[in-house]
Amino acid sequence: MSPRIWAHSPKDAVLLGISLSQLAVMIAAALTWSGTGPVVRGSGFLVVTAMMTYNIIVVSHLFTHVPWFVSGRLNAIASVLNSIAIGQSVQAYHLTHVRNHHRYNNDPVGADGTTKDKSSTYRDGRDGDHTPLPRYVLLGALDSLLGRGRELIGVVRLWRLGAADANLLALASNREPRRSRELRQVRADRAAHCLSLVGFAVLSWQWTLFCYLPAFFAALALVNVQNYYRHYGADPSHRGADSVSHYGRVYNRLTFNDGYHQEHHLSPATHWTKLPTVRDRRRDLLDARPRIVSPVPAMLGFLHRGRPLLHRAPTDQPTNS
Repeated sequence: MSPRIWAHSPKDAVLLGISLSQLAVMIAAALTWSGTGPVVRGSGFLVVTAMMTYNIIVVSHLFTHVPWFVSGRLNAIASVLNSIAIGQSVQAYHLTHVRNHHRYNNDPVGADGTTKDKSSTYRDGRDGDHTPLPRYVLLGALDSLLGRGRELIGVVRLWRLGAADANLLALASNREPRRSRELRQVRADRAAHCLSLVGFAVLSWQWTLFCYLPAFFAALALVNVQNYYRHYGADPSHRGADSVSHYGRVYNRLTFNDGYHQEHHLSPATHWTKLPTVRDRRRDLLDARPRIVSPVPAMLGFLHRGRPLLHRAPTDQPTNS
């Protein structure tokens, strides 16, 4: 009997294939940049933006919660691969997303004047409301871009984590050898991302400057739009209503059940193939309070007219689905 490779489902091979395909597309785009015209270059920018956005929202997001392989070594390699694809450390993404966002669940501003969830949509809002969308999307993307720039400078210390990484150091496990392994993976991911950027520049510095970097910023902005409408109007005071789900079959087929976001909040460690079962299993909690079910995917949340604002409305406000 051959050893088992996939920790949860062979279907995760599709996710791996998407990351490999994205890398191949980016290399091909860099190699052919000088011989293409404006239309092809513009199309290439859109493709790279879309693939990077999809990888952050779907592929790497799922991997951070439920790693694909039985082997820790294979998972480490997958983390490096995905880090190249999304332009940032997947292990760092795991620490900030899984151990911060999913611990505090988009909490509102507290008595100390800020939120515990660093990515909370309420963090820069006023009077208990969400941060204005342009500020959340653009300033959040700019902050992420500057952070990646600081990591590039980290080459002088071989990407060892230092004082600037206090947040990651605080989120890393307190137990050895797990803590050392996590921090070592952050370092490997960052080195791979930075070296791949150098490699892209060698293939075509024009593509890197005029396509990759703008596409990366655009992807960061789109990811922020997605996160914003995954929580906009939800009720942060109740575990069964603190995020927004979308149950469209086509969208969930294409995104590996990404629309089951409330269910994902309730059970972050559940594999994507089983997220629909969480809806059935936790029905009592999900039906205990009005919650938002969006008729459109989160990326198109601005089209959800009349969305109830449960974070500031009476809890008996009817659910809009």
